[in-house]
Amino acid sequence: MTLENNEHRPIIRIDDTIHRPTHWWTPSVHDLLNYLEKVGFPYSPRVLGFDDEGREVLTYIEGESGKEGWHKIHSDEGLANFAKLLKSYHEAIADYRPPTHAKWAYSPNELKPGEIMCHGDFGPWNIAWDGEKPVGILDWDFVLPAKPEYDILYALEYSAPFRDDETTMTWHHFAEVPDRKRRIQTFLDAYGTSLSNVVDGVAKVQRQSILHVKHLADRGLQPQMDWVKDGTLNNVEKQAKWSEDNRLLFE
Repeated sequence: MTLENNEHRPIIRIDDTIHRPTHWWTPSVHDLLNYLEKVGFPYSPRVLGFDDEGREVLTYIEGESGKEGWHKIHSDEGLANFAKLLKSYHEAIADYRPPTHAKWAYSPNELKPGEIMCHGDFGPWNIAWDGEKPVGILDWDFVLPAKPEYDILYALEYSAPFRDDETTMTWHHFAEVPDRKRRIQTFLDAYGTSLSNVVDGVAKVQRQSILHVKHLADRGLQPQMDWVKDGTLNNVEKQAKWSEDNRLLFE
């Protein structure tokens, strides 16, 4: 069963396991996942090793994910659960210190003061859901050292969402345009924090994603190479500019 219909990154389910392509960051991610298992974090997959074709083997987490995830955070309850899950991960990983030789997708950098290993791709599509209850976090490929605010701002970009009304209705599947300010506050309250300059923070994260994509493209990865070639990254810059130009919707 192919879970990701992408010729560049085929992901296969076999019984209760997931078989995924490996990359230079895989050993470091496995170290992090093994740590989460050791501390009893229940929402991450367990590392089972490698198959005969060299793919990593992880435990399968039952639940709805992918495009279904957008619908799970429409309600206040689902949105709050989404934020609480992120908080629980940040608490679980707070004391983790990666090995000195660790290499991540975007950077080999070690943790700086105030940083943790952020998930790096904390969107509703990467959560396994049971109704409005999250039961697992998927796709740990893009873990990176950063302050916790990185994950928070990344999640807010997609859950507020930081998109124009048409995109909010079509791509994010809202039945009507949401109160973005209220959704941001709902998320932050559930996480248990407050942030200033949210718009500028989200725009910065959006622009960081451009650098991340270019870094992977330079290393020969797909689909990032295609995104650079076909101009997709230009749309990301437009989104960041739109966020800044429409800050009254968010602050």
